[in-house]
Amino acid sequence: MQDNLPVLGIPRFQSFTSVFSRNAMEESSILKTFSPGNGDEFHYNVTQRSQRFITFLNPKTPTQLKSHTVVLHGPAGVGKTTLAKKCMLDWTQDDLAQTCPHAFYLSCKVLSRKGTCSFAQVLAESAPDLRDALPQLLAQAQKLLFVLDAFEELRVPSGVGALVHDLCGDWRTQRPAPVLLGSLLKRKLLPTATLLVTTRPEALRELRFLAERPLLVEMEGLSERDRRAYFLRHFGEEARALRAFHLMKSNAALFRMGAAPAVCWMVCTCLRLQMDEAEDPRPTCQTATSLLLCFLCSRFAPVRGSCPGPHLAAALRALCLLAAEGTWAQTSVFDGHDLRRLGTDESDLRPFLDRSILQKGRDCEGCYCFVHLSVQHFLAAALYVLGSEDHQDAGSPGWNIGGVQRLLSKEEGLKNPHLAPVGRFLFGLANEKRARELGTTFGCPVSTEVKQELLECRIRSAENRPFSSVTDTKEILYCLYESQEEQLVKEAMAQVTEVSLHLQDTSDMVHAAFCLKHCENLQKMWLRVEKGTFLENDAAWESEAQADRSQHDHVFLHLWIDLCSVFSSNENLCFLDVSQSFLSHSSVRILCEQITRVTCHLQKVVIKNVSPADAYRDLCLALVGKKTLTHLVLEGGVHSDKLLLLLCETLRHPRCNLRYLRLGSCSDTTQQWADFSSALEVNQSLKCLDLTASELPDECTKLLCMTLRHPKCFLQRLLLENCHLAEACCKELSSALIVNQRLTHLCLANNNLGDGGVKLLCEGLSYPDCQLQNLVLSHCNITRRGCRYISKLLQEDSSLTNLDLGLNPIATGSWFLCEALKKPNCNLRCLGLRGCSITSSCCQGLASVLISTQRLETLDLGQNILGQSGITVLFEALKQNNSPLKILRLEIDESSVEIQKLLKDVKDHNPNLTIECSDARASLSPCCEFLS
Repeated sequence: MQDNLPVLGIPRFQSFTSVFSRNAMEESSILKTFSPGNGDEFHYNVTQRSQRFITFLNPKTPTQLKSHTVVLHGPAGVGKTTLAKKCMLDWTQDDLAQTCPHAFYLSCKVLSRKGTCSFAQVLAESAPDLRDALPQLLAQAQKLLFVLDAFEELRVPSGVGALVHDLCGDWRTQRPAPVLLGSLLKRKLLPTATLLVTTRPEALRELRFLAERPLLVEMEGLSERDRRAYFLRHFGEEARALRAFHLMKSNAALFRMGAAPAVCWMVCTCLRLQMDEAEDPRPTCQTATSLLLCFLCSRFAPVRGSCPGPHLAAALRALCLLAAEGTWAQTSVFDGHDLRRLGTDESDLRPFLDRSILQKGRDCEGCYCFVHLSVQHFLAAALYVLGSEDHQDAGSPGWNIGGVQRLLSKEEGLKNPHLAPVGRFLFGLANEKRARELGTTFGCPVSTEVKQELLECRIRSAENRPFSSVTDTKEILYCLYESQEEQLVKEAMAQVTEVSLHLQDTSDMVHAAFCLKHCENLQKMWLRVEKGTFLENDAAWESEAQADRSQHDHVFLHLWIDLCSVFSSNENLCFLDVSQSFLSHSSVRILCEQITRVTCHLQKVVIKNVSPADAYRDLCLALVGKKTLTHLVLEGGVHSDKLLLLLCETLRHPRCNLRYLRLGSCSDTTQQWADFSSALEVNQSLKCLDLTASELPDECTKLLCMTLRHPKCFLQRLLLENCHLAEACCKELSSALIVNQRLTHLCLANNNLGDGGVKLLCEGLSYPDCQLQNLVLSHCNITRRGCRYISKLLQEDSSLTNLDLGLNPIATGSWFLCEALKKPNCNLRCLGLRGCSITSSCCQGLASVLISTQRLETLDLGQNILGQSGITVLFEALKQNNSPLKILRLEIDESSVEIQKLLKDVKDHNPNLTIECSDARASLSPCCEFLS
């Protein structure tokens, strides 16, 4: 496919001054400016972005200073081919008399259709006038430039990877054309020559596999200023031009496509026609489908009172079939053979050639391509909705085209990136009004059956669970928005109960706001907003950009209002997680307004790493007195200095029903902790308090322990992991455990308590009124001595049933634990000894526990090097039929034949036993799952 339109003319370039970095693989971008010229020509200036860059496309540049392979990549239609040809011109005109440089243009589109040949033959066909001089030219390859245009069109049946094993170093040897190009890229053939390769982004991965140390240069196409200038020039009248320009800009996806001049031309053509006829042009830019449908139909607008002839319907079907074949084959260039195979010829397609929808290729004689890749994708989608009396299924074996299910499958999408846009256009054409417009314009029947196929194929996953990943969510919302068919969206979203949104630009917001209002059964939402999405708080914006910034936020906030309305309009939505998000003051205010409404029934709210910092304060205010709220997580970021005070207000409120509260990384003042502790004494709903990673000085710990001793404290679970606690705090905790009869779970992991702290804790735990069942002391610097205190506690009929001592240097201290576990009055059911330096010498004691214990059901020995002898001892003990053990976690080599035999023997004797093979990544013992 050509990168420029005949209707626009071939761009004229000023002297080529592009400069690039000497460092291999360093990516840079080309800045382009566009200004009107005579006729329909355009001028591009290529400038540098860094003074460190050096001129590369110059034969006189020293070899050691220039990159031999430069890859010019960018989306379809941005002018890569034209720029590459201008590079050729600059190369050959540089001091020709002295250096004798030559440049060769090699079209991958052409070479893909060529059979076995030599590289000399390829060059002779590319430049017939140099046929006799080729030996002399190739002997000085350092003076040669080879342009390999449209690498994405290179078709290698066995895959690009196969070329590496089939390279050729002799330019006279006959080999398949792709092998010759692969040899050139791999520097097996003419290694000192300079290569300039153009490609679309989807082929970059394969190209980087072949190219030796390429310099990647991105060509972004027309800048926003260029596009604006294009509209001004096309319309002539500034008011209409700017109106049309802003309509295109209002659709972020369409505006990105407008980097290609062809898309700008199509938009201008459609909008100008509608403005001339006093029609509302806004719907045209609503979606890419509506634009391309308008463009296609406007080119075939019937004369008043006439009807399209049957030949037009046949021509459309042939064109759609050609487009679909090319999409599935990942090609955008077609020759006479392709047309004949599909039962058509150039005369059949003449209506589309005459109207610049299909073009004859400039670089490939007898070849055809669409005016822009998006047009090919649109027409490929249209094939699935076209109907006829002898309708043939799009997935027929006679054609190389998959059906709707294959088109929308993940597997096919990974292999062929062109299928995704076709799928979106297919959703767009599922809109019955659009399908009828297409059928009426071309006089052909259209099918509405595709709508049900889309619901079955796209929305449901194999497990009957929609939106199985964030990527799926983004793509599905895109597709549904493209349809603009509310009934289709409602049926699709009716199945959705959970959704994860990653908002990166206006398009994401538009799609989500449109679809979620139809999501009546939505229960859980995860929300992430990228930096720069809201610009209100972005200090990086310069004063001259205030107008654009204000307009951006105005549009975006209206969309945000639509999105947030789901919290007050959907009574089933009970869970919200806003994490890793960059909001603005206005967006936070809007979110809070929806949450405070009585129709909002949120039960669990998670706020993690959100900016601005005031968002935590505002959300707390919004949640004060919300009766439905039972779980609240406030973590990360820089919390407001009044956060604890606001939480005090929440906890004291008579309608507070909060049961779980997590405050991550709090470092408030002692007075604020005092107020918070007093609020806990008043509150009767909170059952779990998680203060993980919060700084708790001794005074604050004392305040918290005073609360635990209060007779009206209803806390059942307290998590103080990594709170900078030391041995001294254990005395206060111990006294609280003696008095408190409600606390059943206590986590003190990652605190330097030491053996002294354990001794103090055990004193409190030994009192009969203590009801603690789960105790986590992982990574608390406990040694053999501490195990003695714990052993004594366990033998005194303690209430403890779950104990985690992981990541402590216990070593031989496990012997004391084993002695306690063998006692009939030991109530421990779950013991975590992960990463406790236990060796094979400790396994005999553990084996005796497995034989004699009456209650132990879970034992975590992960991240301990037990050796095969130690594992054998344990497995022999497990063959005893009386062992109550249900879960055993070990670090073992499952690939070992001996281990496999031992595992089988144990499973034969204990079919109810689960042996989990852990690794260094394991973080929690089974006994600690209450923390999750």
